Amino acid sequence: MTSVLIATGQSLQRVGLRMLLESRSDLAVVGEAAHGPEAVRLSTLLRPDVVLLDVRSAGTDTVETVRRLAHPPNGHAPHVLLLTSGDDTHPYGALRAGAAGHLPEDATADELVAAVRVVAAGDVVVSPGLTRALIDAVRSRAVESSVPGNRLGTLTGRERDVLTAVASGDSNAEIADRLSIAPTTVKSHVSNILTKIGARGRVQAVVFAYESGLVRPTQHVLHA
Repeated sequence: MTSVLIATGQSLQRVGLRMLLESRSDLAVVGEAAHGPEAVRLSTLLRPDVVLLDVRSAGTDTVETVRRLAHPPNGHAPHVLLLTSGDDTHPYGALRAGAAGHLPEDATADELVAAVRVVAAGDVVVSPGLTRALIDAVRSRAVESSVPGNRLGTLTGRERDVLTAVASGDSNAEIADRLSIAPTTVKSHVSNILTKIGARGRVQAVVFAYESGLVRPTQHVLHA
């Protein structure tokens, strides 16, 4: 059973999301928050697996809210899935802060349910419609940023190959096929990479790959 905390400033939206999620036997809504600070408080108290966060939540700095959710003092960090509007053209900040992914607010019910399940499993959801904006944001910041070279230097050659493939949007199965190694080996490499570079998930690993210069923004696409 995957537990979910809903965070949105719109009461009708909270009701609708609760009804949708609880219509699935493997999902349970454990709480509702009207804004970011309340989401952080309830997340600490209820320890949900996933926080479904509407970026328009009243009185909320989205990036700071995501950072507080993803790096809590009690050590329990939920997977944060953002619901974004068409005006959110730069999701980079929230994803870099620790969000597991984002969906547009007009996503279908099946897409939203699938996204909750995907992030709960530790994978990434980045909607195709916002991928271009994300890559553009990463490109501009890759030039501006200065990532400590020692973190990249801790990776073995094979781990760099795996990270490059992750940044291309490949799944573990696709990476295994590309590098002719077992999927379980890929999973082990990814886990080691995240630990070495201090990333919480695959999205942050992708950002690191661009910022460190390991990968140059070209036509890479992130997907679930």
